[in-house]
Amino acid sequence: MRIKISADSTCDLSPGQIQQNDIKIIPLHVIKDEKDFRDGVDIIPQDIFRHVDAGGDLVSTAAVSVGEYAEAFAPMAEEYDAVIHINIGSGFSCTHANAVDAAKQFENVYVVDSQNLSTGHGHVVMEALRLAGEGKTPEEIVSELNDIAPRVETSFILDRLDYMRKGGRCSTITYLGANMLKIKPCIEVVDGRMKVGKKYRGSWANVLREYVKDRLCGRDDIIEDRIFVTYTTATEEALEGVMSGVKQYAGFKEIVETTAGCTVSSHCGPFCLGILFIRKK
Repeated sequence: MRIKISADSTCDLSPGQIQQNDIKIIPLHVIKDEKDFRDGVDIIPQDIFRHVDAGGDLVSTAAVSVGEYAEAFAPMAEEYDAVIHINIGSGFSCTHANAVDAAKQFENVYVVDSQNLSTGHGHVVMEALRLAGEGKTPEEIVSELNDIAPRVETSFILDRLDYMRKGGRCSTITYLGANMLKIKPCIEVVDGRMKVGKKYRGSWANVLREYVKDRLCGRDDIIEDRIFVTYTTATEEALEGVMSGVKQYAGFKEIVETTAGCTVSSHCGPFCLGILFIRKK
């Protein structure tokens, strides 16, 4: 069967991965100064950071509509035997519900909830490609992806909390206290939702080294095929420390460095970095 894999722009895969695997990317919307932009098409994270640094309000994100999904699915459904679309987690956006509604118009379009964001979502996309390459049927692929999605381990360290504060996800008191104590929170995806995990203290580069050790050291429950190192912005020192730690504490066959798109960037701001991988059953 000829199976087409598509995904929301929130998967944060690298341009090379998207092009090499011919993945159809459907962009979410980014609202800046009441104007509508398409994530990764009309706007990139650096545009958001410059806007906020210049005193502008935070941007917001909006879901892809049912009509937009139907328009994107139609040519793929006609050209391919099946289309499998992987969404940002349903706990983060109504895009999944909209994609499901749009898929009802086609007999060969399947929609999967990644239960995740950023390259946690990207892992599910890459696994869909692997399964399709193995000759699995669409039903088999969807079933296996639904098993894989809860086992994707996604977390990020935030260096700055001003975006969270401006977005109402962090109180001013918490923000000021965290700044004074140099606290860097770890944001984790658990059961399809974001929560605050361990709170680190110190410089960002040192915190990241400790974070990588905490996530990888001494574990035997990790599938070591692929790990994503994904960030909004990062210093050379910080990246070198992270890459060194990843290689020291685990034996991943593939370490993929990617930059986060507008969705993560608009909520977390610059200097946000995470490592993302899949756990064994």
